[in-house]
Amino acid sequence: MDFRHEWKHEISMGDVLSLRSRLQAVMSTDLHASGGSYTVNSLYFDTPSDRALREKINGVSRREKFRLRYYNSDASAVLLEKKLKIDGLCAKLQANLPKEKAMALTQGRYRIFEQNGPPLLLELYQKMAVQGLQPKAIVRYTREPFVYAPGNVRVTLDYHIRTGADCARFLDPDCCTIPIPGDTAILEVKWDSFLPSIIRDLVQTPGTRTGAFSKYAACRTYS
Repeated sequence: MDFRHEWKHEISMGDVLSLRSRLQAVMSTDLHASGGSYTVNSLYFDTPSDRALREKINGVSRREKFRLRYYNSDASAVLLEKKLKIDGLCAKLQANLPKEKAMALTQGRYRIFEQNGPPLLLELYQKMAVQGLQPKAIVRYTREPFVYAPGNVRVTLDYHIRTGADCARFLDPDCCTIPIPGDTAILEVKWDSFLPSIIRDLVQTPGTRTGAFSKYAACRTYS
């Protein structure tokens, strides 16, 4: 498993406009972004005591989160993801899920005794049985992704953040979600062993806060 460095900055929509023009001048748009952007749909899991939420708010240095994810309106291609954070470094494990298994998970159903399947899915089954992990919140937003080969850098601008509580309807692209208040947007910067100085300079935005924002935590406030 490869860990990467990650910065997060809470920015405004005005900052998005400024950053977009600067990033387009130096970086390439991710090939997965048709028209320059795509919609990210995520369903986050947490324990009855909201362990993942509390660990984020309290700044615990070693933590993990499970989520389901699909892009745009294509709910036929669902990913199960486990995101790990250790002392400012991050890593992500992924597994493709058949739609019927994804549907069962949105309803909090699991098969702890299932022997076959991706190890990541079997781990989630176990933690749903032992820790009580359950779907907690839908998080939906627009993402503009940029890439830069030296340092394997990826910069994303996330905005139009929306949330929903009807987790069983997560795979319905038309399920009800509401925007979180304000014009909050997120700048994320990820890289491997080094961050080129040209990118470091590009993403500087006065008055922003590093690592202070979690889309999941913000959406739990309103969902």
